Amino acid sequence: MKSVTYRSNGKLLISGEYVVLDGAKALALPTRLGQTLEVVPTTERTLHWTSVRNDGSVWFETILKLPSWKSLQQETTAQASAIEDQLITLVQLAQQANPEFLSTGGARVITQLEFPQSWGLGSSSTLINNIAQWASVDPYELLQKGFGGSGYDIAAARATGPIQYMFTEGLPKVTHKTLPWNFTNQLYFVHLNRKQSSRSAIEAYREHRPSEADITVISNLTEALVTCQEFHRFETLLREHEQHMGRILKTPPVQATRFPDYSGVVKSLGAWGGDFVLATARENPLPYFKSKGYETVLSFSEIIV
Repeated sequence: MKSVTYRSNGKLLISGEYVVLDGAKALALPTRLGQTLEVVPTTERTLHWTSVRNDGSVWFETILKLPSWKSLQQETTAQASAIEDQLITLVQLAQQANPEFLSTGGARVITQLEFPQSWGLGSSSTLINNIAQWASVDPYELLQKGFGGSGYDIAAARATGPIQYMFTEGLPKVTHKTLPWNFTNQLYFVHLNRKQSSRSAIEAYREHRPSEADITVISNLTEALVTCQEFHRFETLLREHEQHMGRILKTPPVQATRFPDYSGVVKSLGAWGGDFVLATARENPLPYFKSKGYETVLSFSEIIV
Protein backbone atom coordinates (compact mmCIF):
# COMPACT_ATOMS: atom_id res chain seq x y z
CA MET A 1 0.00 0.00 0.00
CA LYS A 2 1.06 3.60 -0.63
CA SER A 3 2.85 5.42 2.18
CA VAL A 4 1.88 8.89 3.42
CA THR A 5 4.28 11.24 5.22
CA TYR A 6 3.27 13.99 7.64
CA ARG A 7 5.61 16.68 8.96
CA SER A 8 5.62 19.27 11.74
CA ASN A 9 7.98 22.12 12.64
CA GLY A 10 9.88 22.37 15.87
CA LYS A 11 9.56 25.54 17.97
CA LEU A 12 11.34 28.16 20.03
CA LEU A 13 9.36 30.31 22.49
CA ILE A 14 10.83 33.80 22.44
CA SER A 15 8.55 35.45 25.00
CA GLY A 16 5.75 34.52 27.37
CA GLU A 17 7.31 31.32 28.73
CA TYR A 18 5.32 29.81 31.58
CA VAL A 19 2.78 32.66 31.82
CA VAL A 20 1.37 31.66 28.42
CA LEU A 21 -0.33 28.94 30.49
CA ASP A 22 -2.25 31.67 32.33
CA GLY A 23 -3.35 33.68 29.30
CA ALA A 24 -0.33 35.88 28.56
CA LYS A 25 0.54 36.71 24.96
CA ALA A 26 3.59 34.81 23.71
CA LEU A 27 5.83 35.00 20.66
CA ALA A 28 6.84 31.67 19.12
CA LEU A 29 8.99 30.90 16.09
CA PRO A 30 8.74 27.65 14.11
CA THR A 31 12.09 26.05 13.37
CA ARG A 32 13.43 24.61 10.13
CA LEU A 33 13.99 21.31 11.90
CA GLY A 34 11.03 19.23 13.02
CA GLN A 35 9.78 15.65 12.80
CA THR A 36 8.21 13.49 10.11
CA LEU A 37 5.82 10.57 10.46
CA GLU A 38 5.61 8.07 7.59
CA VAL A 39 2.62 5.71 7.52
CA VAL A 40 2.32 2.57 5.41
CA PRO A 41 -1.19 1.08 5.83
CA THR A 42 -1.28 -2.71 6.21
CA THR A 43 -3.99 -5.36 6.23
CA GLU A 44 -2.59 -6.88 9.42
CA ARG A 45 -4.19 -5.82 12.71
CA THR A 46 -0.94 -4.56 14.17
CA LEU A 47 0.74 -1.19 14.69
CA HIS A 48 4.47 -1.55 14.01
CA TRP A 49 6.11 1.63 15.31
CA THR A 50 9.73 2.74 14.86
CA SER A 51 11.16 6.03 16.16
CA VAL A 52 14.40 7.22 14.56
CA ARG A 53 16.89 9.86 15.71
CA ASN A 54 18.22 12.57 13.43
CA ASP A 55 21.37 10.47 12.88
CA GLY A 56 19.33 7.54 11.58
CA SER A 57 19.62 5.33 14.65
CA VAL A 58 16.50 3.72 16.15
CA TRP A 59 15.68 4.86 19.69
CA PHE A 60 12.32 3.15 20.15
CA GLU A 61 10.45 0.30 18.46
CA THR A 62 7.37 -1.71 19.28
CA ILE A 63 4.69 -3.89 17.70
CA LEU A 64 1.20 -3.63 19.14
CA LYS A 65 -1.68 -6.03 18.49
CA LEU A 66 -4.93 -4.30 17.49
CA PRO A 67 -7.45 -3.72 18.94
CA SER A 68 -6.20 -5.20 22.25
CA TRP A 69 -3.04 -2.98 22.29
CA LYS A 70 -1.08 -5.94 23.62
CA SER A 71 2.65 -5.53 23.07
CA LEU A 72 4.25 -8.22 20.93
CA GLN A 73 7.75 -7.28 22.07
CA GLN A 74 9.45 -10.18 23.84
CA GLU A 75 11.79 -8.07 25.93
CA THR A 76 11.51 -4.45 26.98
CA THR A 77 12.93 -1.96 29.46
CA ALA A 78 11.03 0.17 31.95
CA GLN A 79 11.77 3.27 29.87
CA ALA A 80 10.57 1.61 26.66
CA SER A 81 7.39 0.46 28.43
CA ALA A 82 6.70 4.03 29.59
CA ILE A 83 7.17 5.36 26.03
CA GLU A 84 4.94 2.58 24.72
CA ASP A 85 2.22 3.51 27.23
CA GLN A 86 2.38 7.16 26.13
CA LEU A 87 2.12 6.14 22.48
CA ILE A 88 -0.88 3.88 23.17
CA THR A 89 -2.58 6.72 25.08
CA LEU A 90 -2.12 9.17 22.20
CA VAL A 91 -3.35 6.77 19.53
CA GLN A 92 -6.33 5.70 21.64
CA LEU A 93 -7.25 9.36 22.23
CA ALA A 94 -7.07 9.89 18.47
CA GLN A 95 -9.39 6.91 18.00
CA GLN A 96 -11.86 8.35 20.50
CA ALA A 97 -11.92 11.59 18.51
CA ASN A 98 -12.20 9.71 15.20
CA PRO A 99 -13.62 6.16 15.56
CA GLU A 100 -12.73 5.41 11.92
CA PHE A 101 -9.01 5.80 12.67
CA LEU A 102 -7.26 2.39 12.60
CA SER A 103 -10.67 0.72 12.83
CA THR A 104 -9.97 -1.99 10.24
CA GLY A 105 -6.36 -2.46 9.13
CA GLY A 106 -3.06 -1.67 10.79
CA ALA A 107 0.00 0.36 9.92
CA ARG A 108 3.77 0.45 9.73
CA VAL A 109 4.91 3.80 11.13
CA ILE A 110 8.34 5.43 11.10
CA THR A 111 8.93 8.74 12.90
CA GLN A 112 12.10 10.65 12.04
CA LEU A 113 13.49 13.49 14.15
CA GLU A 114 15.34 16.19 12.22
CA PHE A 115 17.10 17.56 15.33
CA PRO A 116 18.96 15.92 18.25
CA GLN A 117 16.60 14.77 21.00
CA SER A 118 18.51 16.85 23.54
CA TRP A 119 17.70 20.10 21.76
CA GLY A 120 14.18 20.39 23.13
CA LEU A 121 12.66 21.73 19.91
CA GLY A 122 9.44 19.76 20.40
CA SER A 123 9.77 16.01 19.94
CA SER A 124 6.42 15.56 21.73
CA SER A 125 4.52 18.43 20.10
CA THR A 126 5.66 17.47 16.59
CA LEU A 127 4.62 13.88 17.27
CA ILE A 128 1.19 14.93 18.55
CA ASN A 129 0.61 17.20 15.56
CA ASN A 130 1.70 14.47 13.14
CA ILE A 131 -0.59 11.88 14.76
CA ALA A 132 -3.44 14.42 14.65
CA GLN A 133 -2.85 14.95 10.91
CA TRP A 134 -2.78 11.20 10.33
CA ALA A 135 -5.98 10.61 12.32
CA SER A 136 -7.71 13.79 11.07
CA VAL A 137 -8.37 15.04 14.61
CA ASP A 138 -7.84 18.30 16.52
CA PRO A 139 -4.19 18.44 17.71
CA TYR A 140 -5.00 20.85 20.54
CA GLU A 141 -7.58 18.42 21.93
CA LEU A 142 -5.07 15.59 21.61
CA LEU A 143 -2.48 17.66 23.48
CA GLN A 144 -4.82 18.63 26.32
CA LYS A 145 -6.05 15.08 26.90
CA GLY A 146 -2.63 13.49 26.45
CA PHE A 147 -0.04 15.82 27.96
CA GLY A 148 -1.53 19.23 28.78
CA GLY A 149 0.18 22.57 28.16
CA SER A 150 -0.67 25.85 26.49
CA GLY A 151 -0.56 24.54 22.91
CA TYR A 152 1.83 27.18 21.56
CA ASP A 153 4.10 24.36 20.38
CA ILE A 154 1.24 22.82 18.40
CA ALA A 155 0.57 26.21 16.80
CA ALA A 156 4.25 26.50 15.87
CA ALA A 157 4.26 22.96 14.47
CA ARG A 158 1.63 24.06 11.97
CA ALA A 159 2.89 27.61 11.30
CA THR A 160 4.79 28.91 8.29
CA GLY A 161 6.26 31.88 10.16
CA PRO A 162 6.26 33.78 13.47
CA ILE A 163 3.11 33.62 15.59
CA GLN A 164 1.68 35.52 18.53
CA TYR A 165 -0.13 33.02 20.71
CA MET A 166 -2.70 33.20 23.48
CA PHE A 167 -4.41 30.42 25.43
CA THR A 168 -7.52 31.75 27.12
CA GLU A 169 -10.58 29.95 28.46
CA GLY A 170 -9.15 26.69 27.16
CA LEU A 171 -8.94 27.91 23.56
CA PRO A 172 -5.89 28.78 21.43
CA LYS A 173 -5.69 32.09 19.61
CA VAL A 174 -3.03 32.18 16.91
CA THR A 175 -2.06 35.40 15.09
CA HIS A 176 0.48 35.16 12.29
CA LYS A 177 3.04 37.96 12.38
CA THR A 178 5.64 39.51 10.10
CA LEU A 179 8.49 40.65 12.32
CA PRO A 180 10.15 43.97 11.38
CA TRP A 181 13.48 42.76 12.76
CA ASN A 182 16.24 43.93 10.43
CA PHE A 183 18.81 42.71 12.96
CA THR A 184 18.26 38.94 12.81
CA ASN A 185 21.91 38.57 11.70
CA GLN A 186 22.76 39.67 15.27
CA LEU A 187 20.62 36.98 16.93
CA TYR A 188 21.93 33.53 17.91
CA PHE A 189 20.54 30.46 19.64
CA VAL A 190 22.82 28.68 22.08
CA HIS A 191 22.15 25.20 23.46
CA LEU A 192 22.86 24.83 27.18
CA ASN A 193 23.99 21.18 26.87
CA ARG A 194 21.01 19.84 28.80
CA LYS A 195 17.37 19.13 28.04
CA GLN A 196 14.75 20.54 30.38
CA SER A 197 11.60 18.54 31.11
CA SER A 198 8.67 20.76 30.14
CA ARG A 199 6.31 18.85 32.42
CA SER A 200 8.58 19.21 35.46
CA ALA A 201 9.18 22.88 34.70
CA ILE A 202 5.44 23.54 34.49
CA GLU A 203 4.84 21.76 37.79
CA ALA A 204 7.49 23.95 39.45
CA TYR A 205 5.98 27.08 37.88
CA ARG A 206 2.60 26.27 39.38
CA GLU A 207 4.10 27.08 42.78
CA HIS A 208 4.61 30.70 41.63
CA ARG A 209 1.33 31.70 40.04
CA PRO A 210 1.54 35.14 38.40
CA SER A 211 -0.80 38.02 39.17
CA GLU A 212 -3.00 39.65 36.54
CA ALA A 213 -0.50 42.51 36.56
CA ASP A 214 2.33 40.06 35.77
CA ILE A 215 0.37 38.64 32.85
CA THR A 216 -0.29 42.14 31.51
CA VAL A 217 3.39 43.10 31.76
CA ILE A 218 4.53 40.01 29.83
CA SER A 219 1.78 40.45 27.22
CA ASN A 220 2.84 44.08 26.70
CA LEU A 221 6.48 43.01 26.34
CA THR A 222 5.46 40.40 23.75
CA GLU A 223 3.58 43.02 21.74
CA ALA A 224 6.54 45.37 21.96
CA LEU A 225 8.94 42.66 20.76
CA VAL A 226 6.68 41.80 17.83
CA THR A 227 6.73 45.41 16.60
CA CYS A 228 10.30 46.31 17.61
CA GLN A 229 12.49 47.78 14.87
CA GLU A 230 15.56 48.92 16.81
CA PHE A 231 18.23 46.49 18.04
CA HIS A 232 19.01 48.50 21.20
CA ARG A 233 15.31 48.60 22.10
CA PHE A 234 15.04 44.88 21.41
CA GLU A 235 17.82 44.16 23.91
CA THR A 236 16.13 46.37 26.51
CA LEU A 237 12.86 44.45 26.08
CA LEU A 238 14.65 41.11 26.49
CA ARG A 239 16.27 42.31 29.73
CA GLU A 240 12.94 43.54 31.09
CA HIS A 241 11.29 40.22 30.23
CA GLU A 242 14.05 38.23 31.97
CA GLN A 243 13.94 40.41 35.06
CA HIS A 244 10.17 40.16 35.37
CA MET A 245 10.08 36.40 34.81
CA GLY A 246 12.91 36.01 37.30
CA ARG A 247 10.77 37.74 39.93
CA ILE A 248 7.76 35.54 39.11
CA LEU A 249 9.81 32.32 39.21
CA LYS A 250 11.99 33.50 42.09
CA THR A 251 14.96 32.39 39.99
CA PRO A 252 17.92 34.47 38.78
CA PRO A 253 18.01 34.94 34.98
CA VAL A 254 20.41 32.75 33.03
CA GLN A 255 22.74 35.61 32.14
CA ALA A 256 23.34 36.37 35.81
CA THR A 257 24.23 32.77 36.62
CA ARG A 258 26.06 31.56 33.49
CA PHE A 259 27.09 34.52 31.33
CA PRO A 260 27.63 37.56 33.59
CA ASP A 261 30.59 38.75 31.52
CA TYR A 262 28.83 38.50 28.14
CA SER A 263 28.64 41.81 26.27
CA GLY A 264 25.22 41.20 24.71
CA VAL A 265 21.91 40.00 26.18
CA VAL A 266 21.11 36.35 26.92
CA LYS A 267 17.46 35.31 27.37
CA SER A 268 16.01 31.96 28.40
CA LEU A 269 13.60 30.36 25.95
CA GLY A 270 10.83 28.03 27.09
CA ALA A 271 11.59 26.12 30.29
CA TRP A 272 14.30 27.92 32.29
CA GLY A 273 17.47 25.98 32.98
CA GLY A 274 17.88 23.95 29.81
CA ASP A 275 17.52 23.73 26.04
CA PHE A 276 18.23 26.95 24.10
CA VAL A 277 18.83 30.57 25.02
CA LEU A 278 18.66 33.58 22.71
CA ALA A 279 21.82 35.71 22.56
CA THR A 280 22.21 39.12 20.95
CA ALA A 281 25.61 40.01 19.51
CA ARG A 282 27.45 42.91 17.93
CA GLU A 283 30.33 40.65 16.89
CA ASN A 284 30.77 36.92 16.33
CA PRO A 285 29.73 35.27 19.65
CA LEU A 286 30.99 31.76 18.82
CA PRO A 287 34.43 32.14 20.47
CA TYR A 288 32.85 33.37 23.71
CA PHE A 289 30.27 30.59 24.03
CA LYS A 290 32.66 27.86 22.90
CA SER A 291 35.17 29.02 25.51
CA LYS A 292 32.42 28.42 28.07
CA GLY A 293 31.81 24.88 26.75
CA TYR A 294 28.75 25.56 24.60
CA GLU A 295 29.43 24.13 21.15
CA THR A 296 25.97 24.47 19.60
CA VAL A 297 25.58 28.10 18.53
CA LEU A 298 23.12 28.61 15.66
CA SER A 299 22.39 31.77 13.72
CA PHE A 300 18.82 32.97 13.30
CA SER A 301 18.76 32.07 9.60
CA GLU A 302 20.11 28.58 10.29
CA ILE A 303 17.27 27.50 12.56
CA ILE A 304 14.22 29.77 12.11
CA VAL A 305 11.70 29.24 9.29
